[in-house]
Amino acid sequence: MCGRIRPRWVLFMWRNLFFALMLVSKLSTNAYAHGVVGDYTFLEPLLTQDPAPANELDILAPSWNRSSDANTYSIGSSVEKVLWLDDNHMPRFSIGGGSGWVHQSPFQEPSVQGFEGVTMFAKWAFFYSKEHEFLTSIGMQIQLPTGNTGIQESSHTSLGPTFLWEKGFGDLPNAPVLKYLRPFGIQTDFGYVPAIGGPTHHHMFADATIEYSLPYLSNNVQDIGLKWPLRNMFLFNEINYDQLITGPSGETFPALLATPGIAYISYHFEIAIGTQFALNNAARPGTHAAVLGLLDIFYDSFFPKWGNWTINKGPAE
Repeated sequence: MCGRIRPRWVLFMWRNLFFALMLVSKLSTNAYAHGVVGDYTFLEPLLTQDPAPANELDILAPSWNRSSDANTYSIGSSVEKVLWLDDNHMPRFSIGGGSGWVHQSPFQEPSVQGFEGVTMFAKWAFFYSKEHEFLTSIGMQIQLPTGNTGIQESSHTSLGPTFLWEKGFGDLPNAPVLKYLRPFGIQTDFGYVPAIGGPTHHHMFADATIEYSLPYLSNNVQDIGLKWPLRNMFLFNEINYDQLITGPSGETFPALLATPGIAYISYHFEIAIGTQFALNNAARPGTHAAVLGLLDIFYDSFFPKWGNWTINKGPAE
C-alpha cells in the first residue's frame, strides 16, 4: 500500500455504504425537508456551495486525487445550523464550519499528513421566490490557519464574501417535450477570500452545478414508472473554477474542472459520488484521476424539536 489510496478501494467503500443507506431509507417517507424552494428540492453539491441555509451535517466527505506528482486522500466534515426562519418557515440565516484531514503521498518524496485549517461561514438568504423556484443569498467566509504546516493552503487568516443563487426550471410551460426540461435546476457560487496580512495568496473561486431531479420528474412532470431507488436519484455536473489572484509567486493560471456525479436523497440524508476531469491545461497536471464522495445527514429529521430550533422561533413544536 505504501500509504497510497487506490481508487478501487474508495469505490468499494462507497458502493457498500451507498446500498446500506438506501436499504435504511427504504422505510422512510418520500417527503423532503432540505433545500426546498417552491416545489424544487436542490441537492447538496460536492464542491459548489449550497445557497440555501439548512440544518446539515456533512459527516463524511472523502476524496482521492492522483496528480502528476502525488496521490492525495482527504476526509472532510462540516456542520451547518439554521438560526432564523421567516413567517413562512423558510430558512433565512445560518452559520457553520468545517475542516478536514489530508494524506499526501508524493511519488519522489516522503508522505505528509495532517489537518487543514478551519473554515467558518455565515449565510443569509435575502431573497427567494417559491413561484419561480429561485433563491439567492450572500455570505461571509473566514479561513483560520489552525492546521498542519505543509497541508493547509495558507499560513494567514483569510476573510471574504460569497454570493450564491439557485434556480429550478419548474416555471417552464408544461408543454410536450418542453415539460421534460422542468426537472433541471442550477446552483452557483462566487467567492473572493483575500488573506489578512502576510505575503500569501488571495483566493477566488466560482462554481456552477446543473442537476436533473428524477423525483421532480416523477412527482411534478410525469410519472414514467421509476421505482426506488431511481425515483430518488439526481444526475448532476459541476463546473469548478479556482485561482490564486496574488501570492508569493504572483498570479496563478485559472484551473477549470468538470465534476459529474450522481446523488441519492432521502428524508434523512443525501449520498453522492462523482469524479473530475480537467477542462484546461492549468488543471490537467492536478487531476489525472479523482473520486469524490459526500454523506450529508439532515440531523433535524432525527431530532426535530432541537434540530429545528431557531433564535426567533425557539424549539420546533
